[in-house]
Amino acid sequence: MVNFTVPRRDEVSENNQAIFDNLNSKLGFVPNLYAYYAKNDTALADYLTLQNRKTSLSGKEKEIVNLVTSQINGCDYCKAAHTAIGKMNGFTDEQILEIRGGRVSFDNKFDALAQFTAAVVQNRGRASEAATEQLLAAGYNEANLIDIVLLIGDKVVSNYIHNITQIPVDFPAAPALETETV
Repeated sequence: MVNFTVPRRDEVSENNQAIFDNLNSKLGFVPNLYAYYAKNDTALADYLTLQNRKTSLSGKEKEIVNLVTSQINGCDYCKAAHTAIGKMNGFTDEQILEIRGGRVSFDNKFDALAQFTAAVVQNRGRASEAATEQLLAAGYNEANLIDIVLLIGDKVVSNYIHNITQIPVDFPAAPALETETV
């Protein structure tokens, strides 16, 4: 079995060391998944640029996409990280579990977003016409649709990196869903 390790600051390039320092000053630590990206000289900066791009989606909407995508892709790291970030964006524990299940009973617009995200991820970009129509009828537009797909792509990258490496999760574990509904 391949043993993937998280690099220390002194094991990464000078450019990545500067990013580590910035993350430490903003977050108080360097998340293991970000640190792993630093094994490549450009991947961490590239990923952070993608992740921090301007978007038409709110913080809550972004977390819905992140949580649904990570649940479907079975990424324990991203489920844990985005459970914490979802709470920081105002979702309750119960709401986060519901979102991860692909349905949102407490908000119709968020429900359309969760269902569309699930359809895109499960069908590798081929969302049903019904899911797309529901998204647009809920008030999202084509610019939002593009941002949703970009965010799914961002999250798929992290999901896959963690699913391959299984580096240690350094966030509180996300609770298991009672039933897998997505």
